[in-house]
Amino acid sequence: MPRKNEPTSRTCIVTRSERPVSELLRFVLDPDGKVTPDLRNRLPGRGVWVTANAAMVAEAEKRKLFSRAFKETATVEPGLAGLIGQLMREGALSGLSLARKAGELVLGFAKVEAALATGKVAALVEATDAGADGTEKLERAARRAAGNGRAIPVIRAFTALEMSLALGRPHVIHAALLAGRASQNALDLFDALARFLSPEPQAGGALLLTDSAEPSAEQQSV
Repeated sequence: MPRKNEPTSRTCIVTRSERPVSELLRFVLDPDGKVTPDLRNRLPGRGVWVTANAAMVAEAEKRKLFSRAFKETATVEPGLAGLIGQLMREGALSGLSLARKAGELVLGFAKVEAALATGKVAALVEATDAGADGTEKLERAARRAAGNGRAIPVIRAFTALEMSLALGRPHVIHAALLAGRASQNALDLFDALARFLSPEPQAGGALLLTDSAEPSAEQQSV
């Protein structure tokens, strides 16, 4: 989000098109002239903006657009897009942890299944290496719980080990985000990560998740 009294849109240095700040990444120079991503739009100094997509960041690096935009020599760490992707993954995992602390994340097959029956589940979160039997059962339960055309998305972005380490619990395979502010924050972080990793730049709402209301033979994952 833009800081107080700042414009709500900026120009991407790659495409030269104006976009909402929510669809862009801000970069600043550190005291040594190194290009630094400012994912929260809080770092001091003059910023330049790039469409929030890995391909766009890579293009800015390849064409040396940061130096041109800053009007001075700007050092770019090789693989800048990969670094940003890792930071965003860590941010999404942190979002899950905060949701758990807020009481908006339940863990374990039985608890997730029970939560689905209450109609309060905002999204399923399943490990990428989860067994097919358990995930299929929960997705069927999600479709039954959805009703009235309301989809319950299924997020597959992290391994069981990654989820376990982030949540401080062993063997985290199945989880469910319950409706709430912390849960929505986690979903926003997943959305940002998905848009960043998308082959093509996309506007907001491009959450790359399985739609449980419309099961597909090929499940998409972030």
